[in-house]
Amino acid sequence: MEADARPDGEGAALRDTIYALSSGAPPAGVAIVRISGPRAADALVALGRRLPAPRVATFRKLTIDGEPLDNSVLLWLPGPKSATGEDVSELHLHGGRAVIARALAALGAMEGLREALPGEFTRRAFENGALDLSEAEGLGDLLTAETEGQRRAALALMGGALSRLVLAWQDGLLALAAQVEAALDFSDEDDVAPLAGGFVGEVAAQRDVMLALLAQPGAERLKDGVRVVVAGPPNAGKSSLLNALAQREAAIVTDLPGTTRDLVEVPVALGGIPFLLTDTAGLRDTEDRVEAIGVARAQASLAIADIVLWLGPPEQAPDGAVRVHAKSDLGESGPADIATSVLTGAGLPELVALLQARARTLLPVEGDVALNARHRAAIAEAAAALEEATNADLLIAAEALRTARTALDRVTGKAGVEEMLDALFGRFCIGK
Repeated sequence: MEADARPDGEGAALRDTIYALSSGAPPAGVAIVRISGPRAADALVALGRRLPAPRVATFRKLTIDGEPLDNSVLLWLPGPKSATGEDVSELHLHGGRAVIARALAALGAMEGLREALPGEFTRRAFENGALDLSEAEGLGDLLTAETEGQRRAALALMGGALSRLVLAWQDGLLALAAQVEAALDFSDEDDVAPLAGGFVGEVAAQRDVMLALLAQPGAERLKDGVRVVVAGPPNAGKSSLLNALAQREAAIVTDLPGTTRDLVEVPVALGGIPFLLTDTAGLRDTEDRVEAIGVARAQASLAIADIVLWLGPPEQAPDGAVRVHAKSDLGESGPADIATSVLTGAGLPELVALLQARARTLLPVEGDVALNARHRAAIAEAAAALEEATNADLLIAAEALRTARTALDRVTGKAGVEEMLDALFGRFCIGK
């Protein structure tokens, strides 16, 4: 992504001014066109005759070449206190297609302005220090959030919860590193005290805080859903139960054994908690080559399930599975954890409540920082370095503390993240 594109021969201060529709697709009641860069003020003056007062919504009649365009509300947000850290203007237009198209065409005809690339506004905010990398990731998560839990976690990340934690760690590590460096550089001078007796304990305490955070549930299940696998022999009612939980006909249901031959995955939200329901082929020995492949995939899915709903003989249930008597309307079965009937609805609310209760033990607690895989890798590296820093050798401790600080810098994007920036900001929509 050429998020830092500049005209040839000009310096960084003359970076292109970008614009884009930042609200939803037209038609709409209101459309917001955002402009960011050194010529954001010029664009407002060209359309609205004069610059509004900073940070004051101002009504103006917009014109293009003397021809009326629209009655608009304008915003002038001079940098660095803006969303991107540079000068920003906003046009709040009526959301008709013709109005938006004419406004965008007028901006595109202005010298020094170009249409923004996907995620370019947010990338500029990152480059200008208006937000760090973890906060940008939180914004990306917020844009794709579909459940209340996802929204809360994304908002916390975007609001700097992890950034503040990392900053506190960095301050602590810097103080510890200063002790080591002083001991190394001035150990032969009388006015420099040796390392405090509690140095190793302080390093270990920092490490333990990081390990405690790593031990908490991560963000992956919150994003992808708690994986619930419905398993058992053929004709046990697996597909019917999945359809009842999903509240739609997601899986084919017949009275023929072996109807389901492949995994059927259905993302659902139950009480604001994301789940990925998986229907599987009936587990049995079979000579049918296609069905045998489905059985193998069903067995593999059991190995990666977060929760297994077992609809077979109770004594054959995998360890930790929820034993479900799925056809309770047909009579009693062996011992089960819960009895359900998709025909009468009996037991289904109780099953949903059970799934929610189990899922909450696997998901981040509200208010906790939910780490993604990238965060976890960096913090784990920092914790491992701190373990090494407890070594009595000062040179090893100094290098380990530097390694830990560098690893934490990757969390907030201060170091070692160039290779993943395009991928991150490229998933944002144009206008973000």
